[in-house]
Amino acid sequence: MERTNNAIPIQGYVALDIHKEYVLVGGMDREQASVLKPRRVEMPHFRTWAEANLRKDDIVVLEATTNVWDIYDIVALLAGRTEVAHPAAVRQIAEARVKTDKEDLKRLLRLLIAGMVPRVWVPPVPVRELRGLISYRWRLVKMSTMIQNRLHSLLHKHNIQPLEGGLKTDKNRAWWEQQEFSPMEALQVRQELASLALIEGHKEEVEQELGRLSLVEPWASQSAYLMQLSGVGVVIAMTVLGAIGDIFRFESPKKLVGYAGLGAGVHDSGKEHCDKKITKAGRKELRWALIEAAWRAVGSNPYWKQQFEALERRMPSNRVIVVIARKLLVTVWYVLSRREAFRHASQEDLAYKMLIWSWSMDEEARQGMTPQQFAKYGLLRLGIGRDLSRIVKGGGPRRLASAEEVLALRPELRPPQ
Repeated sequence: MERTNNAIPIQGYVALDIHKEYVLVGGMDREQASVLKPRRVEMPHFRTWAEANLRKDDIVVLEATTNVWDIYDIVALLAGRTEVAHPAAVRQIAEARVKTDKEDLKRLLRLLIAGMVPRVWVPPVPVRELRGLISYRWRLVKMSTMIQNRLHSLLHKHNIQPLEGGLKTDKNRAWWEQQEFSPMEALQVRQELASLALIEGHKEEVEQELGRLSLVEPWASQSAYLMQLSGVGVVIAMTVLGAIGDIFRFESPKKLVGYAGLGAGVHDSGKEHCDKKITKAGRKELRWALIEAAWRAVGSNPYWKQQFEALERRMPSNRVIVVIARKLLVTVWYVLSRREAFRHASQEDLAYKMLIWSWSMDEEARQGMTPQQFAKYGLLRLGIGRDLSRIVKGGGPRRLASAEEVLALRPELRPPQ
Protein backbone atom coordinates (compact mmCIF):
# COMPACT_ATOMS: atom_id res chain seq x y z
CA MET A 1 0.00 0.00 0.00
CA GLU A 2 1.36 3.41 -0.96
CA ARG A 3 0.62 6.85 0.42
CA THR A 4 -1.28 9.22 -1.84
CA ASN A 5 0.22 12.65 -2.65
CA ASN A 6 3.72 11.35 -2.07
CA ALA A 7 5.17 14.19 -4.16
CA ILE A 8 4.80 16.63 -1.25
CA PRO A 9 5.61 16.08 2.44
CA ILE A 10 2.40 15.46 4.38
CA GLN A 11 2.19 14.92 8.11
CA GLY A 12 0.16 11.75 8.46
CA TYR A 13 -2.43 10.95 11.11
CA VAL A 14 -2.58 7.17 11.26
CA ALA A 15 -5.08 4.98 13.13
CA LEU A 16 -4.68 1.30 13.94
CA ASP A 17 -7.69 -0.85 14.85
CA ILE A 18 -6.16 -3.95 16.44
CA HIS A 19 -7.88 -7.33 16.19
CA LYS A 20 -6.75 -10.80 17.15
CA GLU A 21 -5.46 -11.82 13.73
CA TYR A 22 -5.03 -8.55 11.87
CA VAL A 23 -4.69 -4.78 12.20
CA LEU A 24 -6.91 -2.43 10.20
CA VAL A 25 -4.81 0.57 9.21
CA GLY A 26 -5.72 3.91 7.70
CA GLY A 27 -4.55 7.50 7.61
CA MET A 28 -5.55 11.10 6.90
CA ASP A 29 -3.84 14.46 6.63
CA ARG A 30 -4.80 17.56 8.63
CA GLU A 31 -7.62 18.36 6.17
CA GLN A 32 -9.00 14.80 6.67
CA ALA A 33 -8.04 13.74 3.16
CA SER A 34 -7.04 10.11 2.91
CA VAL A 35 -3.30 9.43 2.74
CA LEU A 36 -3.48 5.75 3.74
CA LYS A 37 -6.51 3.95 2.42
CA PRO A 38 -8.01 1.53 5.01
CA ARG A 39 -6.84 -2.04 4.63
CA ARG A 40 -6.12 -5.13 6.70
CA VAL A 41 -2.60 -6.09 7.62
CA GLU A 42 -2.22 -9.62 8.94
CA MET A 43 -0.39 -9.85 12.28
CA PRO A 44 2.66 -11.76 10.93
CA HIS A 45 3.20 -9.00 8.34
CA PHE A 46 2.55 -5.95 10.53
CA ARG A 47 6.17 -5.14 11.38
CA THR A 48 7.11 -5.21 7.69
CA TRP A 49 4.16 -2.97 6.83
CA ALA A 50 4.99 -0.52 9.63
CA GLU A 51 8.64 -0.21 8.63
CA ALA A 52 7.63 0.46 5.01
CA ASN A 53 4.84 2.96 5.68
CA LEU A 54 5.30 4.83 8.97
CA ARG A 55 7.47 7.96 9.12
CA LYS A 56 8.94 10.12 11.85
CA ASP A 57 6.45 12.93 11.16
CA ASP A 58 3.44 10.61 11.59
CA ILE A 59 1.16 10.68 14.62
CA VAL A 60 -0.38 7.28 15.34
CA VAL A 61 -3.35 6.34 17.52
CA LEU A 62 -4.43 2.87 18.60
CA GLU A 63 -6.99 1.69 21.14
CA ALA A 64 -5.95 -0.15 24.30
CA THR A 65 -6.64 -3.88 23.91
CA THR A 66 -5.17 -7.10 25.29
CA ASN A 67 -2.54 -7.32 22.54
CA VAL A 68 -1.86 -3.60 22.12
CA TRP A 69 1.63 -3.36 23.62
CA ASP A 70 3.58 -5.43 21.11
CA ILE A 71 2.08 -3.31 18.34
CA TYR A 72 2.78 -0.15 20.34
CA ASP A 73 6.45 -1.07 20.78
CA ILE A 74 6.84 -1.51 17.01
CA VAL A 75 5.05 1.73 16.13
CA ALA A 76 6.66 3.89 18.84
CA LEU A 77 10.11 3.35 17.29
CA LEU A 78 8.95 4.40 13.81
CA ALA A 79 6.39 7.21 14.28
CA GLY A 80 6.95 10.67 15.70
CA ARG A 81 4.27 10.27 18.35
CA THR A 82 2.10 7.33 19.37
CA GLU A 83 -1.06 7.69 21.47
CA VAL A 84 -3.03 4.87 23.07
CA ALA A 85 -6.74 5.64 23.38
CA HIS A 86 -9.10 4.55 26.16
CA PRO A 87 -11.76 2.45 24.34
CA ALA A 88 -14.68 3.28 26.65
CA ALA A 89 -13.88 7.00 26.59
CA VAL A 90 -13.65 6.93 22.78
CA ARG A 91 -17.11 5.41 22.61
CA GLN A 92 -18.51 8.08 24.92
CA ILE A 93 -17.01 10.88 22.85
CA ALA A 94 -17.76 9.50 19.39
CA GLU A 95 -20.54 6.96 19.70
CA ALA A 96 -22.34 6.25 16.42
CA ARG A 97 -25.33 4.25 15.26
CA VAL A 98 -23.28 2.75 12.42
CA LYS A 99 -20.42 0.61 13.72
CA THR A 100 -17.98 -1.02 11.34
CA ASP A 101 -14.21 -1.41 11.49
CA LYS A 102 -13.76 1.34 8.90
CA GLU A 103 -16.11 3.72 10.73
CA ASP A 104 -14.23 3.04 13.99
CA LEU A 105 -11.01 3.89 12.18
CA LYS A 106 -12.45 7.19 10.90
CA ARG A 107 -13.64 8.19 14.37
CA LEU A 108 -10.20 7.52 15.83
CA LEU A 109 -8.57 9.60 13.09
CA ARG A 110 -10.93 12.53 13.59
CA LEU A 111 -10.31 12.52 17.34
CA LEU A 112 -6.57 12.39 16.69
CA ILE A 113 -6.65 15.32 14.25
CA ALA A 114 -8.82 17.34 16.65
CA GLY A 115 -6.46 16.61 19.56
CA MET A 116 -9.27 14.93 21.52
CA VAL A 117 -7.91 11.40 21.99
CA PRO A 118 -8.65 10.20 25.57
CA ARG A 119 -5.18 8.83 26.24
CA VAL A 120 -4.16 6.09 28.65
CA TRP A 121 -0.83 5.84 30.43
CA VAL A 122 1.66 3.65 28.58
CA PRO A 123 3.19 1.31 31.19
CA PRO A 124 6.89 0.49 30.83
CA VAL A 125 7.90 -3.13 30.25
CA PRO A 126 8.52 -4.04 33.96
CA VAL A 127 4.99 -2.88 34.82
CA ARG A 128 3.46 -4.85 31.94
CA GLU A 129 5.35 -7.98 32.99
CA LEU A 130 4.32 -7.63 36.63
CA ARG A 131 0.69 -7.13 35.63
CA GLY A 132 0.93 -10.25 33.47
CA LEU A 133 2.31 -12.28 36.38
CA ILE A 134 -0.40 -11.00 38.73
CA SER A 135 -3.05 -11.85 36.14
CA TYR A 136 -1.59 -15.35 35.74
CA ARG A 137 -1.68 -15.90 39.51
CA TRP A 138 -5.30 -14.74 39.54
CA ARG A 139 -6.18 -17.37 36.92
CA LEU A 140 -4.45 -20.05 39.02
CA VAL A 141 -6.50 -18.96 42.04
CA LYS A 142 -9.72 -19.20 40.03
CA MET A 143 -8.80 -22.68 38.79
CA SER A 144 -8.00 -23.80 42.34
CA THR A 145 -11.30 -22.39 43.61
CA MET A 146 -13.27 -24.15 40.87
CA ILE A 147 -11.70 -27.51 41.76
CA GLN A 148 -12.38 -27.03 45.47
CA ASN A 149 -15.98 -26.06 44.73
CA ARG A 150 -16.48 -29.24 42.72
CA LEU A 151 -15.04 -31.34 45.54
CA HIS A 152 -17.24 -29.57 48.10
CA SER A 153 -20.23 -30.21 45.84
CA LEU A 154 -19.42 -33.92 45.79
CA LEU A 155 -19.26 -33.97 49.59
CA HIS A 156 -22.54 -32.09 49.82
CA LYS A 157 -24.14 -34.66 47.51
CA HIS A 158 -23.24 -37.41 50.00
CA ASN A 159 -23.90 -35.30 53.14
CA ILE A 160 -20.25 -35.56 54.21
CA GLN A 161 -18.56 -32.84 56.26
CA PRO A 162 -14.90 -32.27 55.34
CA LEU A 163 -12.21 -32.11 57.98
CA GLU A 164 -10.96 -28.75 59.17
CA GLY A 165 -7.96 -27.27 57.40
CA GLY A 166 -9.32 -27.15 53.87
CA LEU A 167 -8.79 -29.45 50.94
CA LYS A 168 -5.15 -28.68 50.25
CA THR A 169 -3.49 -30.36 53.24
CA ASP A 170 -1.85 -33.79 53.06
CA LYS A 171 -3.99 -34.86 56.00
CA ASN A 172 -7.21 -34.13 54.14
CA ARG A 173 -6.00 -35.75 50.93
CA ALA A 174 -5.52 -38.99 52.87
CA TRP A 175 -8.98 -38.48 54.35
CA TRP A 176 -10.47 -38.26 50.85
CA GLU A 177 -9.03 -41.67 49.97
CA GLN A 178 -10.88 -43.21 52.92
CA GLN A 179 -14.31 -42.06 51.72
CA GLU A 180 -16.62 -44.48 49.95
CA PHE A 181 -17.46 -43.18 46.50
CA SER A 182 -18.50 -44.90 43.32
CA PRO A 183 -15.63 -45.87 40.97
CA MET A 184 -16.37 -42.89 38.70
CA GLU A 185 -16.51 -40.48 41.64
CA ALA A 186 -13.29 -41.91 43.07
CA LEU A 187 -11.63 -41.30 39.70
CA GLN A 188 -12.87 -37.71 39.74
CA VAL A 189 -11.55 -37.17 43.28
CA ARG A 190 -8.09 -38.56 42.42
CA GLN A 191 -7.77 -36.35 39.36
CA GLU A 192 -9.17 -33.27 41.08
CA LEU A 193 -6.74 -33.63 44.00
CA ALA A 194 -3.82 -34.18 41.61
CA SER A 195 -4.81 -31.08 39.62
CA LEU A 196 -5.24 -29.09 42.82
CA ALA A 197 -1.76 -30.05 44.05
CA LEU A 198 -0.26 -29.09 40.68
CA ILE A 199 -2.02 -25.71 40.58
CA GLU A 200 -1.10 -24.92 44.17
CA GLY A 201 2.52 -25.73 43.35
CA HIS A 202 2.41 -23.34 40.39
CA LYS A 203 0.83 -20.65 42.57
CA GLU A 204 3.53 -21.06 45.23
CA GLU A 205 6.22 -20.69 42.56
CA VAL A 206 4.58 -17.51 41.27
CA GLU A 207 4.42 -16.10 44.79
CA GLN A 208 8.11 -16.86 45.33
CA GLU A 209 8.83 -14.93 42.12
CA LEU A 210 6.73 -12.01 43.39
CA GLY A 211 8.79 -12.08 46.58
CA ARG A 212 12.00 -12.01 44.55
CA LEU A 213 10.73 -9.13 42.40
CA SER A 214 9.83 -7.15 45.52
CA LEU A 215 13.57 -6.94 46.31
CA VAL A 216 14.80 -5.73 42.92
CA GLU A 217 14.25 -2.45 41.11
CA PRO A 218 12.02 -0.85 40.09
CA TRP A 219 10.02 -2.41 42.95
CA ALA A 220 12.52 -2.67 45.82
CA SER A 221 12.49 1.07 46.54
CA GLN A 222 8.69 0.99 46.92
CA SER A 223 7.73 -2.43 48.30
CA ALA A 224 8.95 -1.84 51.88
CA TYR A 225 6.70 1.22 52.20
CA LEU A 226 3.68 -0.92 51.30
CA MET A 227 4.70 -3.98 53.30
CA GLN A 228 4.73 -1.89 56.48
CA LEU A 229 0.96 -1.35 56.18
CA SER A 230 -1.39 -3.64 58.09
CA GLY A 231 -3.18 -6.12 55.85
CA VAL A 232 -0.60 -5.84 53.07
CA GLY A 233 1.46 -8.90 52.21
CA VAL A 234 3.76 -9.60 49.27
CA VAL A 235 0.99 -10.51 46.83
CA ILE A 236 -1.14 -7.49 47.71
CA ALA A 237 1.86 -5.14 47.69
CA MET A 238 3.00 -6.27 44.25
CA THR A 239 -0.57 -6.18 42.94
CA VAL A 240 -0.88 -2.58 44.09
CA LEU A 241 2.50 -1.59 42.63
CA GLY A 242 1.71 -3.24 39.31
CA ALA A 243 -1.67 -1.52 39.07
CA ILE A 244 -0.32 1.92 40.04
CA GLY A 245 2.90 1.75 38.04
CA ASP A 246 4.24 5.20 38.87
CA ILE A 247 2.75 6.88 41.94
CA PHE A 248 3.89 10.31 40.73
CA ARG A 249 1.42 10.28 37.86
CA PHE A 250 -1.30 10.78 40.48
CA GLU A 251 -1.09 14.36 41.69
CA SER A 252 -3.33 13.72 44.72
CA PRO A 253 -4.84 10.82 46.72
CA LYS A 254 -8.21 11.67 45.15
CA LYS A 255 -6.83 10.90 41.68
CA LEU A 256 -5.56 7.52 42.87
CA VAL A 257 -8.90 6.69 44.52
CA GLY A 258 -10.65 7.52 41.25
CA TYR A 259 -8.23 5.34 39.30
CA ALA A 260 -9.08 2.42 41.59
CA GLY A 261 -12.83 2.98 41.16
CA LEU A 262 -13.23 3.35 44.94
CA GLY A 263 -14.67 6.86 44.76
CA ALA A 264 -18.41 7.35 45.30
CA GLY A 265 -20.52 8.33 42.31
CA VAL A 266 -22.58 11.51 42.62
CA HIS A 267 -25.90 12.65 41.13
CA ASP A 268 -26.11 16.44 41.29
CA SER A 269 -28.85 18.08 39.24
CA GLY A 270 -30.82 21.18 40.16
CA LYS A 271 -31.85 20.86 43.81
CA GLU A 272 -31.25 17.14 43.87
CA HIS A 273 -27.97 15.83 45.24
CA CYS A 274 -27.29 12.25 46.29
CA ASP A 275 -24.26 10.03 46.65
CA LYS A 276 -24.19 6.72 44.79
CA LYS A 277 -22.22 3.51 45.19
CA ILE A 278 -18.53 3.42 44.24
CA THR A 279 -17.89 3.92 40.53
CA LYS A 280 -15.85 0.71 39.96
CA ALA A 281 -14.47 2.61 36.95
CA GLY A 282 -10.86 1.62 37.38
CA ARG A 283 -8.46 -1.27 37.71
CA LYS A 284 -10.32 -4.14 39.35
CA GLU A 285 -7.19 -5.82 40.69
CA LEU A 286 -6.37 -2.64 42.62
CA ARG A 287 -9.87 -2.62 44.16
CA TRP A 288 -9.55 -6.30 45.07
CA ALA A 289 -6.16 -5.73 46.71
CA LEU A 290 -7.40 -2.80 48.82
CA ILE A 291 -10.62 -4.55 49.90
CA GLU A 292 -8.64 -7.66 50.86
CA ALA A 293 -6.08 -5.58 52.74
CA ALA A 294 -8.84 -3.63 54.52
CA TRP A 295 -10.44 -6.80 55.91
CA ARG A 296 -7.07 -8.01 57.16
CA ALA A 297 -6.18 -4.62 58.63
CA VAL A 298 -9.35 -4.29 60.71
CA GLY A 299 -8.71 -7.76 62.11
CA SER A 300 -5.11 -7.12 63.13
CA ASN A 301 -4.47 -3.41 63.68
CA PRO A 302 -6.06 -1.43 66.56
CA TYR A 303 -6.09 1.80 64.55
CA TRP A 304 -8.05 0.35 61.62
CA LYS A 305 -10.26 -1.71 63.96
CA GLN A 306 -11.25 1.48 65.80
CA GLN A 307 -12.01 3.19 62.49
CA PHE A 308 -14.14 0.23 61.40
CA GLU A 309 -16.12 0.04 64.64
CA ALA A 310 -16.83 3.78 64.64
CA LEU A 311 -18.22 3.65 61.09
CA GLU A 312 -20.13 0.41 61.64
CA ARG A 313 -22.50 2.19 64.03
CA ARG A 314 -24.10 4.03 61.11
CA MET A 315 -23.63 1.87 58.01
CA PRO A 316 -23.46 -1.83 57.00
CA SER A 317 -20.12 -3.59 57.36
CA ASN A 318 -19.71 -4.17 53.60
CA ARG A 319 -19.93 -0.41 53.02
CA VAL A 320 -17.62 0.27 55.96
CA ILE A 321 -14.91 -1.96 54.52
CA VAL A 322 -15.04 0.03 51.27
CA VAL A 323 -14.49 3.21 53.28
CA ILE A 324 -11.54 1.57 55.07
CA ALA A 325 -10.14 0.41 51.72
CA ARG A 326 -10.40 3.98 50.43
CA LYS A 327 -8.62 5.35 53.52
CA LEU A 328 -5.96 2.68 53.14
CA LEU A 329 -5.43 3.67 49.51
CA VAL A 330 -4.99 7.30 50.58
CA THR A 331 -2.33 6.04 53.02
CA VAL A 332 -0.69 4.16 50.13
CA TRP A 333 -0.44 7.44 48.19
CA TYR A 334 1.23 9.23 51.09
CA VAL A 335 3.76 6.53 52.01
CA LEU A 336 4.76 5.96 48.37
CA SER A 337 4.86 9.57 47.21
CA ARG A 338 6.56 10.88 50.35
CA ARG A 339 8.64 7.79 51.18
CA GLU A 340 7.73 7.76 54.85
CA ALA A 341 6.92 5.20 57.53
CA PHE A 342 3.29 4.67 58.60
CA ARG A 343 2.81 6.71 61.75
CA HIS A 344 0.21 4.38 63.29
CA ALA A 345 2.61 1.41 63.48
CA SER A 346 5.37 0.92 66.08
CA GLN A 347 8.90 -0.13 65.15
CA GLU A 348 8.25 -3.51 66.77
CA ASP A 349 5.09 -3.99 64.69
CA LEU A 350 7.03 -3.18 61.54
CA ALA A 351 9.91 -5.47 62.50
CA TYR A 352 7.50 -8.36 62.99
CA LYS A 353 5.85 -7.55 59.67
CA MET A 354 9.26 -7.72 57.98
CA LEU A 355 9.90 -11.10 59.62
CA ILE A 356 6.58 -12.40 58.27
CA TRP A 357 7.63 -11.11 54.85
CA SER A 358 10.92 -13.00 55.10
CA TRP A 359 9.17 -16.25 56.06
CA SER A 360 7.12 -16.12 52.86
CA MET A 361 10.29 -16.39 50.74
CA ASP A 362 13.08 -18.92 50.40
CA GLU A 363 16.76 -18.01 50.88
CA GLU A 364 17.28 -17.33 47.18
CA ALA A 365 14.36 -14.89 47.08
CA ARG A 366 15.76 -13.18 50.21
CA GLN A 367 19.04 -12.78 48.27
CA GLY A 368 20.97 -14.87 50.78
CA MET A 369 19.86 -12.98 53.88
CA THR A 370 18.58 -14.77 56.98
CA PRO A 371 15.09 -13.81 58.23
CA GLN A 372 16.72 -11.75 61.01
CA GLN A 373 18.89 -9.89 58.52
CA PHE A 374 16.00 -9.40 56.13
CA ALA A 375 13.80 -7.89 58.88
CA LYS A 376 16.52 -5.38 59.77
CA TYR A 377 17.05 -4.70 56.06
CA GLY A 378 13.37 -3.79 55.72
CA LEU A 379 13.53 -1.43 58.68
CA LEU A 380 16.65 0.29 57.36
CA ARG A 381 14.96 0.82 54.00
CA LEU A 382 12.22 2.68 55.90
CA GLY A 383 14.84 4.72 57.73
CA ILE A 384 13.92 3.35 61.18
CA GLY A 385 14.86 0.65 63.69
CA ARG A 386 18.63 1.01 63.49
CA ASP A 387 19.08 0.24 67.20
CA LEU A 388 16.24 -2.29 67.54
CA SER A 389 17.84 -5.64 68.40
CA ARG A 390 14.92 -7.86 69.50
CA ILE A 391 11.14 -7.96 69.55
CA VAL A 392 8.59 -9.88 71.64
CA LYS A 393 5.64 -9.61 69.24
CA GLY A 394 4.40 -12.86 67.70
CA GLY A 395 5.41 -15.17 70.53
CA GLY A 396 8.92 -13.76 70.94
CA PRO A 397 11.45 -12.81 72.03
CA ARG A 398 12.93 -12.76 68.54
CA ARG A 399 16.39 -11.49 67.66
CA LEU A 400 17.09 -9.07 64.83
CA ALA A 401 20.40 -8.67 63.05
CA SER A 402 22.47 -5.61 63.84
CA ALA A 403 22.50 -2.65 61.49
CA GLU A 404 26.23 -3.09 60.76
CA GLU A 405 25.72 -6.76 59.91
CA VAL A 406 23.09 -5.84 57.29
CA LEU A 407 24.99 -2.82 55.97
CA ALA A 408 27.99 -5.06 55.35
CA LEU A 409 25.76 -7.18 53.11
CA ARG A 410 23.86 -4.27 51.55
CA PRO A 411 26.24 -1.29 51.47
CA GLU A 412 23.87 0.66 49.22
CA LEU A 413 21.81 1.39 52.35
CA ARG A 414 24.66 3.34 53.96
CA PRO A 415 23.92 7.07 54.10
CA PRO A 416 26.17 9.20 51.87
CA GLN A 417 29.23 10.57 53.61
